Amino acid sequence: MRRSGWWFLIGLVLTAVNLRPGVVSIGPVLDEVQRGVGLSGPEAGLLTSLPVLCFACVGAAASWVAARLGLHRAMLLALVAVTAGLAGRALVGSAPSFLLLSGLALAGTALANVLLPSLVKRHAPDRVGAMTALYSTLLAVGLTLALVSTVPLGAALSPGDEGWRWGLGFWAAPALMGVAAWGVLARHDRPAVRARGSLPLGDVARTPLALGLAGFFGLQSVQAYVIFGWFATLWRDSGFSAATAGVLVGVVTGTSIPLSAWLPGVLARSRRPGLVLGAVCLCFPFAFTGLLVAPASLAVLWAVLAGIGTTSFPLVLTLIGLRADTAEGTASLSAFVQSTGYLIAAAGPFVVGVLHGASDGWSLPLVFLLALCVPLLVLVPYVVRPATIEEQVATRCATAGDATEDAASDTVGP
Repeated sequence: MRRSGWWFLIGLVLTAVNLRPGVVSIGPVLDEVQRGVGLSGPEAGLLTSLPVLCFACVGAAASWVAARLGLHRAMLLALVAVTAGLAGRALVGSAPSFLLLSGLALAGTALANVLLPSLVKRHAPDRVGAMTALYSTLLAVGLTLALVSTVPLGAALSPGDEGWRWGLGFWAAPALMGVAAWGVLARHDRPAVRARGSLPLGDVARTPLALGLAGFFGLQSVQAYVIFGWFATLWRDSGFSAATAGVLVGVVTGTSIPLSAWLPGVLARSRRPGLVLGAVCLCFPFAFTGLLVAPASLAVLWAVLAGIGTTSFPLVLTLIGLRADTAEGTASLSAFVQSTGYLIAAAGPFVVGVLHGASDGWSLPLVFLLALCVPLLVLVPYVVRPATIEEQVATRCATAGDATEDAASDTVGP
Protein backbone atom coordinates (compact mmCIF):
# COMPACT_ATOMS: atom_id res chain seq x y z
CA MET A 1 0.00 0.00 0.00
CA ARG A 2 1.27 3.47 -0.88
CA ARG A 3 1.95 6.04 1.85
CA SER A 4 -1.20 8.00 0.97
CA GLY A 5 -3.17 4.76 1.28
CA TRP A 6 -1.96 4.26 4.84
CA TRP A 7 -2.84 7.83 5.76
CA PHE A 8 -6.28 7.30 4.24
CA LEU A 9 -6.77 4.16 6.31
CA ILE A 10 -5.69 5.96 9.50
CA GLY A 11 -7.96 8.89 8.70
CA LEU A 12 -10.87 6.55 7.92
CA VAL A 13 -10.48 4.75 11.26
CA LEU A 14 -10.17 7.94 13.33
CA THR A 15 -13.06 9.62 11.54
CA ALA A 16 -15.41 6.66 11.85
CA VAL A 17 -14.84 6.30 15.59
CA ASN A 18 -15.53 10.00 16.12
CA LEU A 19 -18.70 10.48 14.05
CA ARG A 20 -21.30 9.22 16.52
CA PRO A 21 -20.34 10.36 20.06
CA GLY A 22 -21.56 13.90 19.33
CA VAL A 23 -24.91 12.51 18.20
CA VAL A 24 -25.70 9.90 20.84
CA SER A 25 -23.88 10.98 24.00
CA ILE A 26 -26.76 13.38 24.76
CA GLY A 27 -29.35 10.60 25.25
CA PRO A 28 -28.11 9.14 28.56
CA VAL A 29 -27.70 12.62 30.14
CA LEU A 30 -30.60 14.48 28.50
CA ASP A 31 -32.35 15.18 31.82
CA GLU A 32 -29.13 16.55 33.32
CA VAL A 33 -28.47 18.73 30.25
CA GLN A 34 -32.00 20.14 30.46
CA ARG A 35 -31.43 21.17 34.07
CA GLY A 36 -27.86 22.33 33.52
CA VAL A 37 -28.45 24.75 30.63
CA GLY A 38 -32.17 25.36 31.07
CA LEU A 39 -33.48 23.53 28.01
CA SER A 40 -37.26 23.66 27.71
CA GLY A 41 -39.28 20.66 26.52
CA PRO A 42 -39.49 21.91 22.91
CA GLU A 43 -35.77 22.78 22.97
CA ALA A 44 -34.99 19.25 24.16
CA GLY A 45 -37.06 17.94 21.26
CA LEU A 46 -35.13 20.21 18.90
CA LEU A 47 -31.84 18.93 20.34
CA THR A 48 -32.79 15.32 19.57
CA SER A 49 -33.82 16.38 16.05
CA LEU A 50 -30.66 18.44 15.39
CA PRO A 51 -28.65 15.49 14.00
CA VAL A 52 -31.08 14.79 11.19
CA LEU A 53 -31.65 18.51 10.52
CA CYS A 54 -27.90 19.14 10.20
CA PHE A 55 -27.40 16.00 8.14
CA ALA A 56 -30.13 17.11 5.75
CA CYS A 57 -28.99 20.72 5.32
CA VAL A 58 -25.22 20.29 5.40
CA GLY A 59 -25.27 16.95 3.58
CA ALA A 60 -26.83 18.58 0.52
CA ALA A 61 -23.85 20.94 0.25
CA ALA A 62 -21.17 18.29 0.81
CA SER A 63 -20.43 17.54 -2.85
CA TRP A 64 -20.24 21.31 -3.56
CA VAL A 65 -17.80 21.81 -0.66
CA ALA A 66 -15.67 18.85 -1.78
CA ALA A 67 -15.56 20.15 -5.37
CA ARG A 68 -14.20 23.51 -4.25
CA LEU A 69 -11.92 22.51 -1.39
CA GLY A 70 -11.01 18.96 -2.40
CA LEU A 71 -12.22 15.78 -0.71
CA HIS A 72 -9.50 15.69 1.92
CA ARG A 73 -9.65 19.37 2.83
CA ALA A 74 -13.41 19.09 3.17
CA MET A 75 -12.94 16.16 5.56
CA LEU A 76 -10.37 18.16 7.53
CA LEU A 77 -12.89 21.00 7.87
CA ALA A 78 -15.50 18.51 9.07
CA LEU A 79 -13.29 17.14 11.85
CA VAL A 80 -12.30 20.63 13.02
CA ALA A 81 -16.00 21.52 13.33
CA VAL A 82 -16.72 18.33 15.28
CA THR A 83 -13.87 19.02 17.72
CA ALA A 84 -14.76 22.67 18.31
CA GLY A 85 -18.47 21.96 18.74
CA LEU A 86 -18.05 19.09 21.20
CA ALA A 87 -15.55 21.00 23.33
CA GLY A 88 -17.50 24.24 23.30
CA ARG A 89 -20.92 22.89 24.24
CA ALA A 90 -19.51 21.29 27.39
CA LEU A 91 -18.49 24.73 28.65
CA VAL A 92 -21.53 26.93 28.01
CA GLY A 93 -24.37 27.68 30.42
CA SER A 94 -27.24 28.77 28.19
CA ALA A 95 -29.63 26.80 26.01
CA PRO A 96 -29.06 28.84 22.80
CA SER A 97 -25.27 28.46 23.04
CA PHE A 98 -25.56 24.74 23.74
CA LEU A 99 -27.84 24.26 20.72
CA LEU A 100 -25.59 26.37 18.47
CA LEU A 101 -22.40 24.50 19.37
CA SER A 102 -24.18 21.16 19.12
CA GLY A 103 -25.21 22.25 15.63
CA LEU A 104 -21.57 23.03 14.74
CA ALA A 105 -20.42 19.57 15.84
CA LEU A 106 -23.29 17.92 14.01
CA ALA A 107 -22.63 19.95 10.84
CA GLY A 108 -19.09 18.57 10.79
CA THR A 109 -20.48 15.09 11.34
CA ALA A 110 -22.94 15.54 8.48
CA LEU A 111 -20.20 16.67 6.09
CA ALA A 112 -18.00 13.70 7.01
CA ASN A 113 -20.93 11.27 6.67
CA VAL A 114 -21.45 12.21 3.05
CA LEU A 115 -17.75 12.31 2.18
CA LEU A 116 -16.81 8.87 3.54
CA PRO A 117 -18.40 6.79 0.73
CA SER A 118 -16.76 9.05 -1.87
CA LEU A 119 -13.34 8.74 -0.21
CA VAL A 120 -13.72 4.96 -0.13
CA LYS A 121 -14.55 5.00 -3.83
CA ARG A 122 -11.49 7.21 -4.50
CA HIS A 123 -8.95 5.22 -2.47
CA ALA A 124 -10.38 1.67 -2.57
CA PRO A 125 -12.71 1.31 -5.58
CA ASP A 126 -12.31 -2.48 -5.64
CA ARG A 127 -12.96 -2.94 -1.92
CA VAL A 128 -16.13 -0.91 -1.37
CA GLY A 129 -17.84 -3.64 0.68
CA ALA A 130 -14.82 -4.30 2.89
CA MET A 131 -14.03 -0.61 3.51
CA THR A 132 -17.69 0.20 4.19
CA ALA A 133 -17.78 -2.70 6.64
CA LEU A 134 -14.67 -1.34 8.36
CA TYR A 135 -15.87 2.20 8.86
CA SER A 136 -19.46 1.30 9.65
CA THR A 137 -18.20 -1.12 12.31
CA LEU A 138 -16.05 1.62 13.80
CA LEU A 139 -19.05 3.97 13.70
CA ALA A 140 -20.89 1.43 15.82
CA VAL A 141 -17.90 1.10 18.17
CA GLY A 142 -17.74 4.85 18.71
CA LEU A 143 -21.49 5.01 19.15
CA THR A 144 -21.49 2.19 21.71
CA LEU A 145 -18.62 3.69 23.68
CA ALA A 146 -20.38 7.05 23.83
CA LEU A 147 -23.66 5.55 25.00
CA VAL A 148 -22.14 3.27 27.62
CA SER A 149 -19.34 5.54 28.86
CA THR A 150 -20.73 9.09 28.93
CA VAL A 151 -22.44 8.75 32.33
CA PRO A 152 -19.62 6.88 34.14
CA LEU A 153 -16.95 9.10 32.55
CA GLY A 154 -18.72 12.20 33.81
CA ALA A 155 -19.10 10.73 37.29
CA ALA A 156 -15.42 9.70 37.40
CA LEU A 157 -14.02 12.99 36.10
CA SER A 158 -16.29 15.31 38.07
CA PRO A 159 -18.60 13.81 40.70
CA GLY A 160 -21.67 15.96 41.24
CA ASP A 161 -24.20 17.92 39.22
CA GLU A 162 -21.66 19.07 36.60
CA GLY A 163 -20.40 15.60 35.74
CA TRP A 164 -22.43 15.56 32.53
CA ARG A 165 -20.22 18.38 31.15
CA TRP A 166 -17.10 16.23 31.49
CA GLY A 167 -18.92 13.24 30.08
CA LEU A 168 -19.91 15.18 26.95
CA GLY A 169 -16.71 17.20 26.61
CA PHE A 170 -14.47 14.12 26.76
CA TRP A 171 -15.41 13.19 23.19
CA ALA A 172 -13.69 16.29 21.78
CA ALA A 173 -10.30 14.71 22.56
CA PRO A 174 -10.51 11.71 20.20
CA ALA A 175 -12.08 13.93 17.54
CA LEU A 176 -9.00 16.14 17.66
CA MET A 177 -6.82 13.13 16.79
CA GLY A 178 -8.63 12.74 13.48
CA VAL A 179 -7.64 16.25 12.41
CA ALA A 180 -3.96 15.30 12.06
CA ALA A 181 -4.43 12.50 9.52
CA TRP A 182 -6.61 14.54 7.19
CA GLY A 183 -4.20 17.46 7.55
CA VAL A 184 -1.51 15.30 5.88
CA LEU A 185 -3.78 14.23 3.00
CA ALA A 186 -5.29 17.70 2.57
CA ARG A 187 -1.96 19.07 1.31
CA HIS A 188 -2.40 17.09 -1.91
CA ASP A 189 -5.89 18.30 -2.78
CA ARG A 190 -6.44 20.32 -5.93
CA PRO A 191 -9.72 22.19 -5.58
CA ALA A 192 -11.60 23.00 -8.74
CA VAL A 193 -14.61 25.05 -9.73
CA ARG A 194 -16.37 21.81 -10.64
CA ALA A 195 -15.02 18.33 -10.06
CA ARG A 196 -14.39 16.31 -13.20
CA GLY A 197 -17.12 13.74 -13.67
CA SER A 198 -19.37 15.19 -10.97
CA LEU A 199 -23.13 14.87 -11.39
CA PRO A 200 -25.42 17.84 -10.66
CA LEU A 201 -27.76 17.09 -7.75
CA GLY A 202 -30.70 18.18 -9.89
CA ASP A 203 -29.99 15.39 -12.38
CA VAL A 204 -29.39 12.85 -9.62
CA ALA A 205 -32.65 13.83 -7.91
CA ARG A 206 -34.68 12.87 -10.99
CA THR A 207 -33.49 9.25 -11.12
CA PRO A 208 -35.51 6.34 -9.68
CA LEU A 209 -32.37 4.93 -8.05
CA ALA A 210 -31.62 8.07 -6.04
CA LEU A 211 -35.26 8.57 -5.02
CA GLY A 212 -35.63 4.97 -3.85
CA LEU A 213 -32.38 5.04 -1.87
CA ALA A 214 -33.29 8.40 -0.33
CA GLY A 215 -36.69 7.11 0.81
CA PHE A 216 -35.16 3.99 2.31
CA PHE A 217 -32.35 5.96 3.96
CA GLY A 218 -34.86 8.39 5.48
CA LEU A 219 -37.13 5.71 6.92
CA GLN A 220 -34.30 3.73 8.50
CA SER A 221 -32.87 6.98 9.89
CA VAL A 222 -36.16 7.72 11.66
CA GLN A 223 -35.91 4.40 13.46
CA ALA A 224 -32.24 4.82 14.35
CA TYR A 225 -32.41 8.37 15.65
CA VAL A 226 -35.50 7.72 17.70
CA ILE A 227 -33.71 4.75 19.26
CA PHE A 228 -30.57 6.76 20.00
CA GLY A 229 -32.39 9.91 21.06
CA TRP A 230 -35.31 8.53 23.08
CA PHE A 231 -34.88 4.88 24.04
CA ALA A 232 -32.66 5.69 27.02
CA THR A 233 -35.58 7.78 28.31
CA LEU A 234 -38.02 4.98 27.44
CA TRP A 235 -36.07 2.52 29.56
CA ARG A 236 -35.65 5.04 32.39
CA ASP A 237 -39.43 5.47 32.38
CA SER A 238 -39.70 1.66 32.54
CA GLY A 239 -37.83 1.65 35.87
CA PHE A 240 -34.15 1.43 34.91
CA SER A 241 -31.46 3.79 36.21
CA ALA A 242 -29.76 6.29 33.89
CA ALA A 243 -26.61 4.15 33.71
CA THR A 244 -28.57 0.94 33.00
CA ALA A 245 -30.67 2.67 30.36
CA GLY A 246 -27.46 3.83 28.69
CA VAL A 247 -26.13 0.27 28.80
CA LEU A 248 -29.33 -1.03 27.16
CA VAL A 249 -28.97 1.42 24.29
CA GLY A 250 -25.32 0.31 24.24
CA VAL A 251 -26.59 -3.24 23.71
CA VAL A 252 -28.37 -1.94 20.61
CA THR A 253 -25.15 -0.57 19.17
CA GLY A 254 -23.01 -3.39 20.52
CA THR A 255 -25.16 -5.87 18.63
CA SER A 256 -24.60 -3.93 15.43
CA ILE A 257 -20.78 -4.00 15.72
CA PRO A 258 -20.09 -7.56 14.50
CA LEU A 259 -22.96 -7.39 12.03
CA SER A 260 -21.63 -4.13 10.57
CA ALA A 261 -18.30 -5.86 9.99
CA TRP A 262 -19.91 -8.84 8.28
CA LEU A 263 -23.14 -7.90 6.51
CA PRO A 264 -21.89 -5.24 4.03
CA GLY A 265 -19.60 -7.81 2.44
CA VAL A 266 -22.41 -10.37 2.42
CA LEU A 267 -24.71 -7.87 0.72
CA ALA A 268 -22.08 -6.92 -1.86
CA ARG A 269 -21.48 -10.58 -2.80
CA SER A 270 -25.02 -11.90 -2.49
CA ARG A 271 -27.06 -12.98 -5.50
CA ARG A 272 -30.20 -12.21 -3.49
CA PRO A 273 -29.38 -9.02 -1.57
CA GLY A 274 -33.05 -8.36 -0.92
CA LEU A 275 -33.18 -11.29 1.50
CA VAL A 276 -30.24 -9.89 3.46
CA LEU A 277 -31.65 -6.38 3.68
CA GLY A 278 -35.22 -7.55 4.28
CA ALA A 279 -34.24 -9.84 7.17
CA VAL A 280 -32.41 -6.98 8.86
CA CYS A 281 -35.32 -4.55 8.46
CA LEU A 282 -37.86 -7.07 9.80
CA CYS A 283 -36.16 -6.88 13.20
CA PHE A 284 -37.50 -3.34 13.72
CA PRO A 285 -41.22 -4.29 13.95
CA PHE A 286 -40.43 -7.26 16.19
CA ALA A 287 -38.46 -5.01 18.56
CA PHE A 288 -41.14 -2.31 18.70
CA THR A 289 -43.91 -4.83 19.27
CA GLY A 290 -41.90 -6.35 22.09
CA LEU A 291 -41.41 -2.96 23.71
CA LEU A 292 -45.17 -2.43 23.61
CA VAL A 293 -45.82 -5.75 25.36
CA ALA A 294 -42.91 -6.16 27.79
CA PRO A 295 -40.55 -3.17 27.79
CA ALA A 296 -38.74 -4.08 31.02
CA SER A 297 -38.78 -7.86 31.50
CA LEU A 298 -37.36 -8.63 28.02
CA ALA A 299 -35.48 -5.36 27.50
CA VAL A 300 -32.25 -7.04 26.43
CA LEU A 301 -33.98 -9.08 23.71
CA TRP A 302 -35.68 -6.01 22.26
CA ALA A 303 -32.39 -4.12 22.39
CA VAL A 304 -30.68 -6.91 20.42
CA LEU A 305 -33.42 -6.96 17.77
CA ALA A 306 -33.31 -3.17 17.48
CA GLY A 307 -29.53 -3.41 17.10
CA ILE A 308 -29.88 -5.86 14.22
CA GLY A 309 -32.35 -3.46 12.59
CA THR A 310 -29.91 -0.55 12.80
CA THR A 311 -27.42 -2.41 10.61
CA SER A 312 -29.64 -1.30 7.74
CA PHE A 313 -27.49 1.86 7.92
CA PRO A 314 -24.17 0.28 6.82
CA LEU A 315 -26.08 -1.76 4.26
CA VAL A 316 -27.57 1.31 2.58
CA LEU A 317 -24.11 2.97 2.65
CA THR A 318 -22.79 -0.10 0.86
CA LEU A 319 -25.51 0.25 -1.76
CA ILE A 320 -24.54 3.90 -2.31
CA GLY A 321 -20.95 2.85 -3.02
CA LEU A 322 -22.02 0.03 -5.31
CA ARG A 323 -24.50 2.12 -7.29
CA ALA A 324 -21.92 4.57 -8.72
CA ASP A 325 -19.00 4.06 -11.10
CA THR A 326 -16.77 6.93 -9.89
CA ALA A 327 -15.83 8.80 -6.71
CA GLU A 328 -17.54 11.90 -8.08
CA GLY A 329 -20.73 9.98 -8.85
CA THR A 330 -20.61 8.47 -5.37
CA ALA A 331 -20.25 11.95 -3.84
CA SER A 332 -23.30 13.24 -5.72
CA LEU A 333 -25.42 10.16 -4.97
CA SER A 334 -24.33 10.15 -1.32
CA ALA A 335 -25.08 13.87 -0.96
CA PHE A 336 -28.58 13.53 -2.40
CA VAL A 337 -29.50 10.30 -0.63
CA GLN A 338 -28.22 11.34 2.78
CA SER A 339 -29.46 14.94 2.71
CA THR A 340 -32.91 13.99 1.39
CA GLY A 341 -33.09 10.95 3.63
CA TYR A 342 -32.23 12.92 6.74
CA LEU A 343 -34.73 15.60 5.72
CA ILE A 344 -37.38 12.86 5.66
CA ALA A 345 -36.18 11.67 9.06
CA ALA A 346 -35.86 15.12 10.65
CA ALA A 347 -39.39 15.12 12.05
CA GLY A 348 -39.12 11.62 13.52
CA PRO A 349 -37.54 12.27 16.94
CA PHE A 350 -39.56 15.46 17.35
CA VAL A 351 -42.85 13.70 16.54
CA VAL A 352 -41.99 10.92 18.97
CA GLY A 353 -41.30 13.52 21.67
CA VAL A 354 -44.63 15.21 20.99
CA LEU A 355 -46.52 11.89 21.03
CA HIS A 356 -44.79 10.87 24.24
CA GLY A 357 -45.65 14.17 25.90
CA ALA A 358 -49.25 14.12 24.72
CA SER A 359 -49.92 10.53 25.79
CA ASP A 360 -47.59 10.50 28.82
CA GLY A 361 -46.41 7.07 27.72
CA TRP A 362 -44.67 5.11 24.98
CA SER A 363 -47.49 3.16 23.30
CA LEU A 364 -48.35 5.89 20.81
CA PRO A 365 -44.72 6.56 19.77
CA LEU A 366 -44.10 2.84 19.27
CA VAL A 367 -47.23 2.44 17.13
CA PHE A 368 -45.93 5.36 15.03
CA LEU A 369 -42.61 3.56 14.54
CA LEU A 370 -44.39 0.33 13.64
CA ALA A 371 -46.39 2.11 10.95
CA LEU A 372 -43.19 3.45 9.37
CA CYS A 373 -41.83 -0.09 9.05
CA VAL A 374 -44.35 -0.82 6.28
CA PRO A 375 -42.94 1.54 3.59
CA LEU A 376 -39.41 0.66 4.71
CA LEU A 377 -40.00 -3.00 3.89
CA VAL A 378 -41.82 -2.15 0.65
CA LEU A 379 -38.71 -0.30 -0.60
CA VAL A 380 -36.31 -3.20 0.06
CA PRO A 381 -36.75 -5.07 -3.27
CA TYR A 382 -36.53 -1.78 -5.17
CA VAL A 383 -33.25 -0.44 -3.73
CA VAL A 384 -31.33 -3.69 -4.26
CA ARG A 385 -31.91 -3.75 -8.03
CA PRO A 386 -28.60 -3.52 -9.95
CA ALA A 387 -28.11 -0.08 -11.53
CA THR A 388 -25.67 2.85 -11.42
CA ILE A 389 -26.41 6.52 -10.99
CA GLU A 390 -24.28 7.44 -14.02
CA GLU A 391 -26.33 5.12 -16.23
CA GLN A 392 -29.65 6.49 -15.03
CA VAL A 393 -28.56 10.12 -15.35
CA ALA A 394 -27.26 9.46 -18.88
CA THR A 395 -30.49 7.67 -19.85
CA ARG A 396 -32.63 10.44 -18.47
CA CYS A 397 -30.61 13.16 -20.21
CA ALA A 398 -30.76 11.24 -23.50
CA THR A 399 -34.51 10.80 -23.16
CA ALA A 400 -34.95 14.49 -22.35
CA GLY A 401 -32.79 15.41 -25.35
CA ASP A 402 -34.87 13.24 -27.68
CA ALA A 403 -38.07 14.80 -26.34
CA THR A 404 -36.66 18.29 -26.93
CA GLU A 405 -35.71 17.43 -30.53
CA ASP A 406 -39.17 15.95 -31.20
CA ALA A 407 -40.83 19.06 -29.81
CA ALA A 408 -38.62 21.28 -31.95
CA SER A 409 -39.37 19.31 -35.12
CA ASP A 410 -43.11 19.46 -34.40
CA THR A 411 -42.85 23.23 -33.97
CA VAL A 412 -40.98 23.76 -37.26
CA GLY A 413 -43.41 21.61 -39.24
CA PRO A 414 -43.13 20.64 -42.97
